Amino acid sequence: MLATSKKMQVPYINLGLQNIALKDQLIAEFWKVMESGQFIMGEALTNFEKSFASLSGTKYALGMANGTDALFLSLKAIGVKEGDEVITAPNSFLASASSVALIGGTPVFADVREDFNLDPEKVEKAITAKTKAIIVVHLTGRPAPMDELQAIAKKHNIHIIEDCAQAIGAKYKDKPVGSIGTTGCFSLHPLKNLAAAGDGGVITTNDDKIYNYLLKARNHGLKNRDECEFWSYNSRLDNMQAALLNVKLTQLDKWTARRRKIADMYYEKFKDLKIIAPRDKSFEKAVYHTFIIQTDKRDKLKEFLADMGIDTKVHYPIPIHYQEAAKYLGYKKGNFPVTERQAETILSLPVYPELTDEQVNYVADAIVEFYKTNS
Repeated sequence: MLATSKKMQVPYINLGLQNIALKDQLIAEFWKVMESGQFIMGEALTNFEKSFASLSGTKYALGMANGTDALFLSLKAIGVKEGDEVITAPNSFLASASSVALIGGTPVFADVREDFNLDPEKVEKAITAKTKAIIVVHLTGRPAPMDELQAIAKKHNIHIIEDCAQAIGAKYKDKPVGSIGTTGCFSLHPLKNLAAAGDGGVITTNDDKIYNYLLKARNHGLKNRDECEFWSYNSRLDNMQAALLNVKLTQLDKWTARRRKIADMYYEKFKDLKIIAPRDKSFEKAVYHTFIIQTDKRDKLKEFLADMGIDTKVHYPIPIHYQEAAKYLGYKKGNFPVTERQAETILSLPVYPELTDEQVNYVADAIVEFYKTNS
């Protein structure tokens, strides 16, 4: 136990707290939809899409069933087909790669920098005549180096799809993520910064042709109620989810500010410790979906924190190229040294907006205490 603190429990996440704080508003919107009988493609969805487009600085936003579908249908929209290659990071959640494979394409990995985002130099080396696109993952909620990646994409005449699953509200040189590439793909999973009460996703774009394709592609390929233009998928965001998300959107800026405040508190506490915690640069605005430190004492520290009542996670312990599903791609240990080293040293600390200052300081002080005896 810390010398100056009583032992407390700090869960990694507490999803209920956010909903409790908004209980009356959420219930009101729930019953509004229930009474209207509009459950699919209703007014709440239209309002949500308009608000989301405004937030993202894009002409269009389309609600999707989930973030994976957002990636998959974005790839369809730009014409990725069997035999095409799409470059992405091996340290992300697996959907960034699986969406490519499921469409018949080949996921091609490029290593990352110390900030967990794609290394543009490694990306350019991975480009071949078969490369159709780059899926740029804004991992942890920190924007990737878009100027460098855009220059590469333009040089080779390929698309950029932004995987913004962890990065709603993040900005790169005052541009919201999701407004820079051909499309932006967002997840609204309950763990995300803007959380549905279940699965949900969004695609943003400024391209009229892609928008009009996606309107049909997410709805069976229907161009109206009775006519199907092409075979497609059912990937609509439910009107009920949109109604609840409309309430939460009004709180997003406040929640983001709190996440950034918690990150600042951690950085201040850790400034003299032998851990790596990359900060956003002056031209970046990170939204801290996760707050990740790197330490060669990761497993020992994780166990110590658990004994103190502090829950932590690892995002992600197994790089995608190590997964059984990716074996056919032929990658081996040593292909992506930065990703592989980080997988053994990364640790995610609690960073959700409902954490109290007391809890944040307790987590930080526990880590300082650990290093006093484990330096």
